[in-house]
Amino acid sequence: MTSFVVATLVAALGVGSTYAVKWARELPDYHDLDSLTRSLGSETKVYARDDTPLGSLIPKIGDQRISRTLVTLDDINPFMIASLVSNEDRRFFEHYGLDANGLLRQFRRLSQGESAQGGSTLTNQLVKNTLLLDEYNMARTPDRKVKEWMLSLQIERSFTKEEILQNYLNTIYWGDGGPVELYGIYSAAQAYFRTTPKQLTLAQSVYLTTLVPSAGRYFNYAETRTKYMKPVLTRMVADGWITQAQADAAWREKLQPRGWQVQYDDQGNAVTAKLVDKTAKELKAVTTTRSPHFVSQVESELVRRFGKDKVYGSGGLRVYTTLDPKVQNAVETASREARGLPPGATLGATIIDPETSEVLGMIGQKLYGSAPPADWNNAAQGQRQIGSTIKPLLYTTALSTGLSQDHREADRPVSFPCPVGCKGGVYEPKNFEGATTYRDMTIREALDRSLNLVTVRLADRIGVQTLFAKIRQLGIPPNDGTGLAAALGAVETTPVKMAAAYAPFVNGGTYRPPRYIRRVTTARGEVLYDAATDPVRPVRVWTPQVAFQGLDMIRGVVNDLTEAQGGLASKAKFGNWPVAGKTGTSNGPKDFWFVGTTPVYTGAVWVGKQQGGDMPIYYYSGTVNAPIWRRMMELAHAGKTPVKFQEPPGIYYAPAPDQNFLPNVKLAYIERRYRNPTAVTEDSSAPPPVVYQEAPYSAGASDPNMLLISLDRTTNRLATEFTPPQNIVRRRVRISDLPAYAPDANPRPLQDEAPDPAAVKAVQNRDVTSVPPASAETQTPPASQP
Repeated sequence: MTSFVVATLVAALGVGSTYAVKWARELPDYHDLDSLTRSLGSETKVYARDDTPLGSLIPKIGDQRISRTLVTLDDINPFMIASLVSNEDRRFFEHYGLDANGLLRQFRRLSQGESAQGGSTLTNQLVKNTLLLDEYNMARTPDRKVKEWMLSLQIERSFTKEEILQNYLNTIYWGDGGPVELYGIYSAAQAYFRTTPKQLTLAQSVYLTTLVPSAGRYFNYAETRTKYMKPVLTRMVADGWITQAQADAAWREKLQPRGWQVQYDDQGNAVTAKLVDKTAKELKAVTTTRSPHFVSQVESELVRRFGKDKVYGSGGLRVYTTLDPKVQNAVETASREARGLPPGATLGATIIDPETSEVLGMIGQKLYGSAPPADWNNAAQGQRQIGSTIKPLLYTTALSTGLSQDHREADRPVSFPCPVGCKGGVYEPKNFEGATTYRDMTIREALDRSLNLVTVRLADRIGVQTLFAKIRQLGIPPNDGTGLAAALGAVETTPVKMAAAYAPFVNGGTYRPPRYIRRVTTARGEVLYDAATDPVRPVRVWTPQVAFQGLDMIRGVVNDLTEAQGGLASKAKFGNWPVAGKTGTSNGPKDFWFVGTTPVYTGAVWVGKQQGGDMPIYYYSGTVNAPIWRRMMELAHAGKTPVKFQEPPGIYYAPAPDQNFLPNVKLAYIERRYRNPTAVTEDSSAPPPVVYQEAPYSAGASDPNMLLISLDRTTNRLATEFTPPQNIVRRRVRISDLPAYAPDANPRPLQDEAPDPAAVKAVQNRDVTSVPPASAETQTPPASQP
């Protein structure tokens, strides 16, 4: 029998040790509390680009929102500390995180079939409300209490009792404050008595203490006073914190918590107590941080670059950001004034400097009056499908292979083999509402009308691998498993990153990732980071001439057609400023976009539901997003003199070949000397090319007569024996298009040349087929997209 008991104890010890090691590995870092402690002696201040303050950074414990005003024990009335210890943990200064007497008392109650009651130390409660908050918000697990005990022991070894008390008083929850939650003693003192922790009376301190176990006691003042306040005063006298005379005086104090009207007799008993205003204890929802979404991004960048200890401790930092108060006000005003959003929708918007990709203004939610925005930042955190806003990136990439704006693709039904994830094993994109012109059209017109069928054919012509490589360069990695659907916007990113991806259209073809910080110093002035001396090396994505051709195309999206003619973005125009941009709508529709630019600022606006979900089909990005974009831009440009887009050398113009479809439109071309496309790279992770087939339409199906040929990637013409092997790429083209790929027999001249009059005439005289134009915005592919 003895051997069996010993064996059982050894086995239990082994199992317990195994679990103890496992739980120890899963514990959060208790040093996170150190940031909260040390931040009381330091402050990281954040400034806008004009050096006006934006706010200070306060550390978080997990995801818990703590009081924005931290206080030390010296800033708290000793009565508050004494009443809290007497009520919550009378042996606080004697135990080491675990109260043996309390634990034995709980085990005895449980063994007698009674419910557990109390027993947690202040250290246990601090752990539960900070480091283990996420676990306590989830379902109960057997190991949760053990983790709490283990962390409590670690904290008791690493922190003084005064530090533990201080952290506890700054993080404890004191009830619903209306627009804000009441965390920390400063918020509690303000909400219930409109005073500071230092000025709390003994009676007020005892009342606040009774709310710690259950903030709902606020709604029954008479019961709280007799059932909970009187015992706390009795314990404080017994523990030697106060005298009986002080307790009697506190009982006779005529307390009036905010929202209550209480009448007392001469002995201090509440004769009547009436809750006259449930909202009286609410704190006004005013944040000490201006532009909270922007500051939150700055904070994340600082922690990533310097670590928590440097940001929240070590005397604090001085952070000088890229935010322009005028631009920020423009973005916020446009958000606040936004009308006509779909039911349940919110928004995210940003403006950046296209030359540097510095974020000048940002708002991540729809604003309502003076109320602060919700925490989630749709502008920088929300990964959303970008819809047709990807098309300018594809079309400009096609131009970089040597194509021009008058290149034609068929606007006819088409299908591609799709063995996985597609209905019937084929991918069959469609234009918006199935509208199809059944003609070959220039890619300039196709982009103006945002036609999916032309877009997919163009993506297939240059290769999905080429598109994927380019959007990766532009900071928009494609989603895994996405093929040609990526060309129609089956790619997710944020408004800030989309604005940065459009910046190369304006700055001559270079990409820089978004930036929020210009300079960081210590509180003593030591420079830790300076963007002026540590510039981000730009990535060359297109030549200046190709980038300008892409700009000319999105300038056409805004200006070529009126709304009645099928123009998708005419509502983005304002004043005398030149505007270029593109609408976008994801499948559903779920996400509405407008991304656009002027010579001065580049911006993006997203509209959709916070948790995702479809919106009414009668809303369009051109009528929802474009006006918001226009409003924030006209405010940001106020007082500036309009300027033109900067045009690089080597650009000339000729009328669009299809004047009956694009009346009075001129296309930008590149002079021969400057036809030097950037090296076309391919993304090996992209799906391999597939051969498409014309889908049946009208009287029958047509034979595509496709041919696989070898092209020189630098000229987009047939490769010859002189083409270096590394420049050869394989492409599928129509046999009828082969003459257009004949090798260039004329050497490139060494001096500038004027446009070839014969070429211009040929462009003007091209035959077209008169077919009524499509007029609606196109969407990303249907649910059967690959």
